[in-house]
Amino acid sequence: MTALHIPGLFARLEPAERVLVAGAGGGFDIYAGLPLALSLLHQGKEVHLANLTFSAIEGLPLAAWLAPDVAVVTPETSLHQTYFPERTLAQWLDLHGYPSTVHAFARVGVQPLRAAYRAVVEAYDIDAVVLVDGGTDILMRGDESGLGTPEEDLASVAALAGIEGPERLVMSVGFGIDAYHGVSHGLVLENIAALERDGAYLGAFSIPRTSKEGALFLDAVAHAQANTPVRPSIVNGSIAAAVRGDFGDVRFTSRTRNSELFVNPLMSLCFAFELEGLARRCLYLDRIEDTHLMRQVSSAIELFREEVAQRPPLRIPH
Repeated sequence: MTALHIPGLFARLEPAERVLVAGAGGGFDIYAGLPLALSLLHQGKEVHLANLTFSAIEGLPLAAWLAPDVAVVTPETSLHQTYFPERTLAQWLDLHGYPSTVHAFARVGVQPLRAAYRAVVEAYDIDAVVLVDGGTDILMRGDESGLGTPEEDLASVAALAGIEGPERLVMSVGFGIDAYHGVSHGLVLENIAALERDGAYLGAFSIPRTSKEGALFLDAVAHAQANTPVRPSIVNGSIAAAVRGDFGDVRFTSRTRNSELFVNPLMSLCFAFELEGLARRCLYLDRIEDTHLMRQVSSAIELFREEVAQRPPLRIPH
């Protein structure tokens, strides 16, 4: 039984001393977990950051690798590319006096990704892992009309589902953003209701603009946009706009010029879940268990989709 005034996610993390906050789906996903990570730091906990990377980290020197498929990125990490969210975040953390290491997981299949997660958990004696998705496609079980971009998210879920020891939780931030990728958010709500019945839903809380963590999140997103002008994060730009109180077709990058956004207060909500419960409801997790490459994950999901009857989109009647 939890207390109403303490969000379920924070109640579950209260006993933990060393927490890993990790971006599940690559790109700038780790930024969606920044408010949580900062809050835990401000509570005096030891917090480590990681992200499944889309950057070409293969060229990093041997000294930069904690273990196979997991690199240690610092503000000084040299990599000749403008798109490097992990280094950009490390530089922002350094500017604000926070621990400035961000671990970058290679974009690999479940088996090597699990080994990489296990290496980080063992290296820092991690008590709890929070897997963060910027968006909601991590909540898709596989038979929905549209899954968004599930490969990286569910590879991360599968990787952590096979690691026993630390508390394992999932946080989804940015309700509505994945509509652009065909996700029906009526089905998202149906899935959350099912997770509630299973006892795996830990409730939701918002990121207040007036909180220290909310203000720092807005600053971090602005910094990332300034340092990645050609490819800024639409997901975190939308979440930040919602935190500011913007509404509707908000324009913060030319990348959205051919689409219409619907920024709204629901995008600043953080939905929390037990990872084991989420993993149990994914219908194809066993299909990707033995993968070593991300393209094998994609192929397994495509094959599953050809065999399953899909649930039609569900309109939210409000």
